Amino acid sequence: MLGHDGSNIDLDKASGGGRYSILQDHAPSGDVKVDHLPDLVPKWEPKSRGGNKNPYEVWGKKYWVMDSAKGYTAEGTASWYGKKFHGHKTSNGEIYDMYAFSAAHKSLPLPTFLKVTNLDNDRSVIVRVNDRGPFHGNRLIDLSYAAAVRLDYHKKGLARVRIEAITPAKGETYTSADAVKETPQALPNKASAVSKGADASTPDLVFTHLQLGAFSSEASAEKLKQRLFETFDTSVRVEVNKQGDGLYKVLVGPYKEINELQQWQGKLQENGFGSPVRVALVP
Repeated sequence: MLGHDGSNIDLDKASGGGRYSILQDHAPSGDVKVDHLPDLVPKWEPKSRGGNKNPYEVWGKKYWVMDSAKGYTAEGTASWYGKKFHGHKTSNGEIYDMYAFSAAHKSLPLPTFLKVTNLDNDRSVIVRVNDRGPFHGNRLIDLSYAAAVRLDYHKKGLARVRIEAITPAKGETYTSADAVKETPQALPNKASAVSKGADASTPDLVFTHLQLGAFSSEASAEKLKQRLFETFDTSVRVEVNKQGDGLYKVLVGPYKEINELQQWQGKLQENGFGSPVRVALVP
């Protein structure tokens, strides 16, 4: 395909705008052993100076970086990237090493530690996200070649995975990475729900969120949160709010303008998320 200036668009994409000398990614030659590699130990790190621009654009499409990875979990397809990118800079300026446990993600802050589990064989690995991608198809995450070997899908190329963010507090580290499983942090506020049109005397501006469900099970709330991320990717902001009565409420927002809230109310309904209830978070 040629661009308006006569350039080969497909070649430009394959080479990363001339950044990579290898056009087609491939695995290293020979068998790669990773059993000797130590597990990563998650620790607090400040956000990288590079790679966290918000929004950023790749091939004409905009992406938004999450403010925090706290409570993030998702399921989807993982791919791997190898020799084409080995030795080149990642999005945050580090050097990509396909023999280390790292990953690329479109929206998580850089860096972020993740526990990645292969849903087909229950193998897990801790990776450190320091790059952006994947930007093709419906893939959720790109893992380094070594991480793909640890999860035993390097020969197949793709795997169904669950990813869970690990977000230590400053000064805190984990001594057993494989055992880490974080749950979303409950907000200190209580959600007061008012259905659309239920109280005409209440000013529109008091509504800050849209409530999509209230569950006695945290796992059920997390499944709905995951569906939202899968449908809207990084453009949606989701919170799981634990209430005093033990219910877990799934909230989309916050919104400062009523017009934005109304737009998202329509989007959610059009995509099969029922009839969202307008919510005001109060102390």
